[in-house]
Amino acid sequence: ADDVVRATVVVRNRQGLHARPAALLARRVADLGVPVRVGGADGTSVLALMALGAVAGDELTVEASGPRAQEAVDTVVEMVTEGFGEA
Repeated sequence: ADDVVRATVVVRNRQGLHARPAALLARRVADLGVPVRVGGADGTSVLALMALGAVAGDELTVEASGPRAQEAVDTVVEMVTEGFGEA
């Protein structure tokens, strides 16, 4: 069994994980085809990501498993760190 890869990332954009960044993130995670959880939420669900209510300064744990888990976690961390183009 593949190990779970985890990382913690801080939300940088002022408006947090609102509709647009949640949609961008969910689409990218779905494209990766790797099971990813962000703050405990399904990384492919826009509504679940928005329901986190994550705002600037909040820490989120990103977890993935499977053969491309590290790539998936790195991708999500990069997107959040870059503020989805809003930071």
